[in-house]
Amino acid sequence: MFRRWGKRTGNVLALALLASMTVLGACGQSNDGGGSAASPSAGGTESASSGASASPEASSASGSNKLVLYSALNEDDVIQLKQKFKEDTGIEIEYLNLGSAGEASTRVQAEKDSPKADILVGGSVEFYQPLAEQGILEKYTSPNAGELDAKFNDPNGFWQGWYMGVLGIVLNKERFDKELAPKGVKEPATWDDLLDPAYKGLFITSNPATAGGGYIFVADQLFRLGEDKGWDYLKQLNANVHHYTPKAGDGINLTATGEFVAGMSWAHDIVKSAKQGYPIKVIVPQQTAYEIGGVGIVKGGANAENAKKFVDWLLTKEIGEMNTKMSNRYSVRKDVAPPEGMTPIENVNLVDYDRAKAAGMKADVVKKFTDMIGTK
Repeated sequence: MFRRWGKRTGNVLALALLASMTVLGACGQSNDGGGSAASPSAGGTESASSGASASPEASSASGSNKLVLYSALNEDDVIQLKQKFKEDTGIEIEYLNLGSAGEASTRVQAEKDSPKADILVGGSVEFYQPLAEQGILEKYTSPNAGELDAKFNDPNGFWQGWYMGVLGIVLNKERFDKELAPKGVKEPATWDDLLDPAYKGLFITSNPATAGGGYIFVADQLFRLGEDKGWDYLKQLNANVHHYTPKAGDGINLTATGEFVAGMSWAHDIVKSAKQGYPIKVIVPQQTAYEIGGVGIVKGGANAENAKKFVDWLLTKEIGEMNTKMSNRYSVRKDVAPPEGMTPIENVNLVDYDRAKAAGMKADVVKKFTDMIGTK
């Protein structure tokens, strides 16, 4: 069942998240990669699934059979990973599903002096680099990382890429055919097509301050168009955006249920929802951007050895195939086939995305964007 986000709800949460970002940023390190997310007392929806802990406490016992995991993945994916990891290793995962990389990274920032988690998983690696710079992540390079392209491995060893995703447009076919096609509007094929005034109030996307996908989308426009033209594009698009949601997946939910005609989100999540029978389709525009989904070990966690085992396990071919099947994400392994229903990654027209630059400019870009959109 999709959770609906109204404009007021999204705006109130976004403002709370931004406030959290400001407080944390004042501690010395900017929160550009940590995102702006809810404070620990309010951050995320704690899992009520069997075996999950509402407020996980790490065990201090050596040889622990437990792993405390903070997740920015879809919860159904976390549940499957939890079950499979227990089968393969005997280690029980206690997880807190925070829903976005911004919320998850802010949570571990707030707990820096007394870590509760052992590992952080999901969300773009742009959110991991600032955590490493703040001394929050433990250095570890898996022996399995040697089988991957170097771009998926942190050269300093603080984070590890284990999947890929590309940004796409989600289109509600029923509403489009009923409302826009009769006006002569063609289905959007490029990011620029979304500037058509016909989409005014009918398009939804996510806030770059709180959603990894939202930030990568903004950076995509700056990289493909250049600084000045990129900001001009974002200002024009803002006129069509109904509101900005806290999480990238919210755009799929709201478009799939017919509240909006189009949205921006991760292509793999759009395909996953389409397979569930919703009247939506995915469009992957030229010059789209991609994420490298990360995992990182929290420094000072009580179950560090189990966290290392989890990283090693994630990078195996078997788990790469499992993740591709359950989530439609691309694997970082060359020996894992692309997800069913997804264009092979080598056939996707990708923007020249400078990941180091994107991470470095994030704080300034988010501030400028927030000032631009106001309370929208």
